[in-house]
Amino acid sequence: MCFVSCVVPPKLIIFDCDSTLSAIEGIDELGRLRGPEIFARVEAMTTDAMEGRISVESVFGRRLELIRPGRADVEAVGRQYIDHVEPTALATVAQLQAAGWTVLILSGGFRQAIAPLAQYLGIARVEAVDLFFDPQGAYAGFDQGFPTARSGGKPERILALKKELQPDRVVMVGDGASDLEAKPAVDLFIGFGRYLARPRVKAGAHAFVYSLAEIPGLVA
Repeated sequence: MCFVSCVVPPKLIIFDCDSTLSAIEGIDELGRLRGPEIFARVEAMTTDAMEGRISVESVFGRRLELIRPGRADVEAVGRQYIDHVEPTALATVAQLQAAGWTVLILSGGFRQAIAPLAQYLGIARVEAVDLFFDPQGAYAGFDQGFPTARSGGKPERILALKKELQPDRVVMVGDGASDLEAKPAVDLFIGFGRYLARPRVKAGAHAFVYSLAEIPGLVA
């Protein structure tokens, strides 16, 4: 029994956003706003990075320079994240939180676009790349120092979160190669395949699911 103030270490479950909590890839939808040619080029780069064929950093800035998304574009994609939310995400997050899990989003996407979805799901913390805008709302760059703007960034950020939060257990859920990179840094890596079951992720994951509703049973 504790006779002084006791701090219970959190149980941390970390979700990727794109093609996991929501069906869309935010960067591709930003590209779609610039027409079919830009969309096709951006989507191809995203696919290559998510399959692990090329590094994240080799395309991260290039895609943004092609698109140059303004603040209004990012807000529009933020609404799309909610419109295309994974059907069981809201109930799953609530169930996990009721069971004592601290839920975070860790993404190679953009914090301003993901924030509305996080609020909708009741997730307080988003770890993602900041975009910068000028006073008129035009694109002015991105946070090049944030870890998820490059390959290997997710495990790096998870190690920092472990140092900060001192969790008792860490679970990661995601669909792409950049998520699978986090496997050595977590206790359980759950691959996700509702929108695209990537063979490399399925083969490497500790567990693989097609609905977020399966997750509470895996971490009970």
